[in-house]
Amino acid sequence: MLRKFITTKNRISINKYVVTFALCLFFNLGNLYAQERTPFYTKKSKKVVEPLLEKMTLDEKLAQIEGIRPMEIMENDNFSLEKAKEVIPHGIGHFCQFSSSLTMNPEALRDFVRDVQNYLLTQSSSKIPAIFHEEAITGFATQGATTFPQQIGMGCTWNPELITKNAASTTKNMRAAGATFALSPMLDISRTAHWNRIEESYGEDAYLTSRLGLAFVNGLQGNDFSTGVAATTKHFAGYGAQNNNSKELYEEYIMPHEVVIKLGNVKSVMPSYGKFNDVPVVASEQMLNTILREQLGFDGLVVSDYGAINLTYKGHKYAKSPQEAAVMALKAGTDIELSTPTCYPLLKEALKDGTVKMETINEAVRRSLTMKYHLGLLEKNPKIGVDGALDFDPLENRKLAYQSAVQSIVLLKNDGILPLKKEINKIALVGPNAATVHGLLGDYTYQSMTAFWWGKQFDANNPKLISLKEGLEAKIGKNVSIQHERGCDWSAPLESVVKPGLGDDRLSKVKMLAIEGLPQPNLQNALKIANESDIIIAAMGENIYLCGEGRERKGINLPGEQEAFVQQLIATGKPVILVLFGGRQQLVTELQGCAAIVQAWFPGEEGGNAIANILVGNENPSGKLCVTYPTNESKEEINYKKGYSTENQPQYPFGYGLSYTKYAYSKLKMKSSTKITDSYFKISFNIKNTGDRTGTEIVQMYVSPKDKNSTLLPIQLKGFKRVELKKGEEKKVTFKISPEQFAQYLNNEWVINPENLEILIGASSTDIRLKGDFEMNGKKQILENGRSVFFSKIK
Repeated sequence: MLRKFITTKNRISINKYVVTFALCLFFNLGNLYAQERTPFYTKKSKKVVEPLLEKMTLDEKLAQIEGIRPMEIMENDNFSLEKAKEVIPHGIGHFCQFSSSLTMNPEALRDFVRDVQNYLLTQSSSKIPAIFHEEAITGFATQGATTFPQQIGMGCTWNPELITKNAASTTKNMRAAGATFALSPMLDISRTAHWNRIEESYGEDAYLTSRLGLAFVNGLQGNDFSTGVAATTKHFAGYGAQNNNSKELYEEYIMPHEVVIKLGNVKSVMPSYGKFNDVPVVASEQMLNTILREQLGFDGLVVSDYGAINLTYKGHKYAKSPQEAAVMALKAGTDIELSTPTCYPLLKEALKDGTVKMETINEAVRRSLTMKYHLGLLEKNPKIGVDGALDFDPLENRKLAYQSAVQSIVLLKNDGILPLKKEINKIALVGPNAATVHGLLGDYTYQSMTAFWWGKQFDANNPKLISLKEGLEAKIGKNVSIQHERGCDWSAPLESVVKPGLGDDRLSKVKMLAIEGLPQPNLQNALKIANESDIIIAAMGENIYLCGEGRERKGINLPGEQEAFVQQLIATGKPVILVLFGGRQQLVTELQGCAAIVQAWFPGEEGGNAIANILVGNENPSGKLCVTYPTNESKEEINYKKGYSTENQPQYPFGYGLSYTKYAYSKLKMKSSTKITDSYFKISFNIKNTGDRTGTEIVQMYVSPKDKNSTLLPIQLKGFKRVELKKGEEKKVTFKISPEQFAQYLNNEWVINPENLEILIGASSTDIRLKGDFEMNGKKQILENGRSVFFSKIK
């Protein structure tokens, strides 16, 4: 049997896989900026793909540009050969979110994938295996796999190296199960906390998002597609924001995608659900052909977001029928329809009536097959999964999850109450997120997806999720008493609403799962133990049903009655430490009476341990905001690059975050001028830890134009570095900036203008410690081939 062949690998093959993976990880960590950009179509790929394409029937071709859910070929939670023969007789391109929709242990999941691939390779008419794809921004979205902090939290780490390690661990897990393709990372620029998907982003800045997105891609893909996992950059482009200003679109919203395509060798792109120039992006020839393929030079695969092609007809009303939607999307360059074959099967009729040509269908199929070739699926004996017992949450992964959670946490306010003093004897631990795990989990974690999309309860012990209460109990001394009471619910009544089209009762089902087994909140008891305590730790904020795709909240204050509850806690006169969980900035304007405010985001499986160690002082907070913290409910986008007006100052600015130690900046050295044609110019300065404990400072370099008539934005991040310093230690930091980093998209071309600029070195976008002026001299330069240098070099 072929399954026996697939599962029985010799020791050399297994060792080769492990060594290759380790080498890929090693080289990725040493090269944070660029992978070798290789062509999608090669002589070798054509030798394999073209003969397949020539002999395929139309039904087989269409099957390769479609995706389905695994449940379509399952019966009683197992693979059904009969259903497979009925549903996918000609094969299939993709299995969509195959693991997050199932509840299987690692070995069962791998064996399911092998059973399906065995059928496809031996009994389908095409004999072509499928791509199994999954979400991966917080790790492999499957039961038992490591759950990392949500991406907005990872944005606050400003740590590309750590993100690369996390993504590489995700690849190891996915490959072990037989998965080869991820619908990650999400590289949208997010500038309003009201957007329900802001949590999936790296924040509001294109430079930071590009650096971190590239690090993610490098870790996920490695140096070899045949052993890595193909990354998909999404959502192209300007999703969740206004994308009609061409200068902002090219310089900001396209930049992260451009970086991972040009420097990260990304070969898969997902268009957004939105529109560009009034045309749905999935059907926009201007966006997908002119901008993506012609201007950016992308030569890979374009996959639709789930249901996006049919949305062109059903939602946007742009197409007159599903068939017309299919034709529009295919002609625009969308190669594969996910996650249900709704529109692309109708291409058969479109071919008959002449609205689409066979050459157009063939090109999409060619790209689908070429991706499978690069992933090693078209080899004579493809390697599907890894033999033996599988552990998707090994100790080394949990260490990464813990480190990630610690570095993602941002200390917003501290009146000196933190770290907790040894004299404390009684702690009141209150709030809906104090002893539960639903505030640890962001959207597109396995747990959130199985709860929200499939209405199933998840196992909080697989992987083990550490609540704040568990973390504190493990870290606080035995002489300290922790008294716990919820005090209030997350939201009462239900605050968020399900986006139309997703089912009216979905949210209520998820809420019931979240509160299952919990006692009724007792406000009076919470206030009683608060009054009797030395300090109060209030764990507030959101959970999996209050933030995420398809979940719309009414505002960005603390949900439900939480703010009123915190006000009552403050009124006790006891110091209140507010710990905020969630996927967005939540207003704390009226809660400045708290002695400390800790932004924990959705911190993942090790969140409880990470927060507890920061509170007691075993860890020194180092996170810096990747978004601006607003002061009011305004839905207007906030972009620090445009400057904060005196009328609308932020609560906390971009790049802000406190530490338990202090840092001094000095000895700025730089030239007063450089030529536009120079490759780089150097800037250096010193950073010293002047406090009494080891810490890590994230030094930030910004640039501002001095000429009021300059078309550059008022302030822009152009470099950053995490610098770990022991007590009293001083280090020199050097940035090398390229004039090309100041390229602008003006009048439909990339230009570098001579400029008078100011270099700003600081601890945030407003906390500037060092300044220096310099001129960029010479004639205006036109970049005929667009940008190629995006980042400063760091030493």
